[in-house]
Amino acid sequence: MPSDAPLTPQMRSVLQRMARAQRTPMHLLTPQQARDAYEQGAGVLEVPKAALARVEDFEIPTRDGTALHARRYAPSFDALPTLLYLHGGGFTVGSVATHDVLCRELSRLSGCAVVSLDYRLAPEYKFPTAVHDAWDALAWLAAQPAAGPLAVGGDSAGGTLAAVCAILARDAGIPLALQLLFYPGCAAHADTPSHSRFASGLVLEREHIDFFFGQYLRHPAEYEDWRFAPLNAPDVDGVAPAWFGLAECDPLVDEGLMYADKLRLAGVAVDLDIYRGVTHEFIKMGRAIPEARQAHQAAAQALRQAFDL
Repeated sequence: MPSDAPLTPQMRSVLQRMARAQRTPMHLLTPQQARDAYEQGAGVLEVPKAALARVEDFEIPTRDGTALHARRYAPSFDALPTLLYLHGGGFTVGSVATHDVLCRELSRLSGCAVVSLDYRLAPEYKFPTAVHDAWDALAWLAAQPAAGPLAVGGDSAGGTLAAVCAILARDAGIPLALQLLFYPGCAAHADTPSHSRFASGLVLEREHIDFFFGQYLRHPAEYEDWRFAPLNAPDVDGVAPAWFGLAECDPLVDEGLMYADKLRLAGVAVDLDIYRGVTHEFIKMGRAIPEARQAHQAAAQALRQAFDL
């Protein structure tokens, strides 16, 4: 790990244990092997799985006729405001299952419903399929007869999709109470100072990013598409208020800050927390990393305020 990374003792301990496990780096695996490995490790450091009154699987239709698996979490059977949650994983790995505990926590702590979506993954489904799936799900939720207030959120690649959906929702006239962004990918190229400083040894490595982008994108021009890199959006005026939860020791931290600044310059209300001494993926390490539990609480508080719960 980088010797100058200002890691907390708990974060350093987690990274040392990961290094001792000597698992094959994800970028050396096939996409399916990478998914299997991510799924196997997803719950290892999570907080205990919260029991909720309502946990149900259902399907959401998309523009091409595919029905996507989704899971609704809610603390009651009342009509509740809903967060559409889009999982991380570089558009290549991750699922409703890998983010089950996190979505339970967000619902339990906020009092809102959370709908987690299994959008289609690369390389079987290239850009912009994940964008279309995320947007189709949000538009479908908004069109339901009993639809209440909506928000959209996600982590990492899911944060990218959430930010994109917030722009699409503005354009479609669908009001959103909040965009909830855990360390979102926002830039076209991995070329900020944080990408250099935190390129290796800190969970998300440069080789992982190259691997994920290579699976997701077909040709270089797609890197510049704002639906991949929201920093390239022509304008973000009038998008939903944003809450950011960023990790200090993360290749993506600079572009998260840059996107928050872009929103602020457009007059969008932004609340931003930087969790010091932790890495990408920390929000799924609540058993070992206190900052994860703090981020869960802060995100839930942002949802409560946005939804007036």
